Amino acid sequence: MNRFLIIAASASLLLLNSCEKQNAPKPYGPIPSKAQLEWQKMEYYMFVHFGPNTFTDVEWGNGEEDPDVFAPTALDCMQWAKVARKAGMKGIIITAKHHDGFCLWPSAYSTHTVRESAWADGKGDILKELSQACRKNGLKFGVYISPWDQNHPSYGTPEYNQVFASTLNEVHTKYGPVFEQWFDGATGDQTKGYKYDWPLFHETVRKASPNAIIFSDVGPGCRWMGNERGVAGETNWSRLDTEGFEPGSNAPCGDTLSRGNYNGAYWIPAETDVSIRPGWFYSASTDSLVKTVDKLMDIWYSSVGRNSNLILNVPPDRRGRINAIDSLRLMEFRDAREKAFETDYARKSNCVSADVRDGKLRFAAVNIVDGKYNSYWTTDDSITSSSFTISFYIPREIHMIVLQEYIALGQRVEEFSVETRASEDSPWIEAARGTTIGYKRILRFPEVEASAVRVNILRSRACPVINNAEIY
Repeated sequence: MNRFLIIAASASLLLLNSCEKQNAPKPYGPIPSKAQLEWQKMEYYMFVHFGPNTFTDVEWGNGEEDPDVFAPTALDCMQWAKVARKAGMKGIIITAKHHDGFCLWPSAYSTHTVRESAWADGKGDILKELSQACRKNGLKFGVYISPWDQNHPSYGTPEYNQVFASTLNEVHTKYGPVFEQWFDGATGDQTKGYKYDWPLFHETVRKASPNAIIFSDVGPGCRWMGNERGVAGETNWSRLDTEGFEPGSNAPCGDTLSRGNYNGAYWIPAETDVSIRPGWFYSASTDSLVKTVDKLMDIWYSSVGRNSNLILNVPPDRRGRINAIDSLRLMEFRDAREKAFETDYARKSNCVSADVRDGKLRFAAVNIVDGKYNSYWTTDDSITSSSFTISFYIPREIHMIVLQEYIALGQRVEEFSVETRASEDSPWIEAARGTTIGYKRILRFPEVEASAVRVNILRSRACPVINNAEIY
């Protein structure tokens, strides 16, 4: 008899678990792949522009540089990686080949490489050193490889597409794993009418590095934000229509790249690129022009704080090291972020909502403040506007809120507001208002004393799914 009871109980438990899973919201619209979701969680990583331009003091070389011009006197990729790690960055993407065609590794598909340079007696390999340094420091390794090549003799011919595909395969198989492949759509005026074989390039990267995020104006892994100022759109959908577009001159307009497409067919989140200096390559003339901490904080709020990853360029100097000015500024920037986000008043505070999906604890508002990424608050499918309230045990002076959607189920919220009240007897007063949330949204407002904060989801394209709120 007990045996039958056990079987019945087990069957009931399996049925309950099945019902629980069925009761979860269905994904809405396009959703991120597992690799895209992990990429989004990185939030912040380093861009490294380094090559002949570092030594010629120009931004775009012409491919006619003598390879010997590339002559770092004290190259130290381990120093780059240590600086990036201490700065709070999660990876490094290097300009393995810029538009001049110079390869920072001894490529079998070019004669314009470190092998032809007198540096390290022609035996140097920066990709090898940097990929190893990244692994030793717990960082992910990525590459910028420009298809435009002002040095290669076959550039502009149909044969070059295969040469470039072979170059991609060489880098990804020899130095991987690669977390992001950065593509630039520039072609130059001397080859008007020449078309890159983007499907071939993408297929080559996917085959060698299945989990690599492919960046370009139109993805397909992530997209350019449309400017180099570090500013994402206040409305920023991680969705984009790419039919009829391609990287470069045939990309969508900057406003579209900044905002995404409301009904975009593909999940292509934004990446915001900006340099810590006025230019992308190091120049001693810009030593006094490194961005201030305040400026970098503004960039953080307008990039990571607007549903975008931030890739901050920090160019090594002619020694082949991150300059002390840049390194110090990165540490000051880290300290400023840590101070700004030091004490989260929402964590483990009381969080309630009027609407809870099926009335179940697994969908309750308390999940918003538990610090767990995969737990969330949501409502019944029929409810697309609702609110949750976070109450403090004692009144707090606050000026900032962080909100996150559980984007594994899609991006949904299109308008929300934030209200505060000083006490239970006080009226609710609006402190901030926004449109999209996505992976992360940060809103700042004038400091106010509050005993509670209410977030109103005013419009959502499907039942809202919020997995995190932080208040500072």
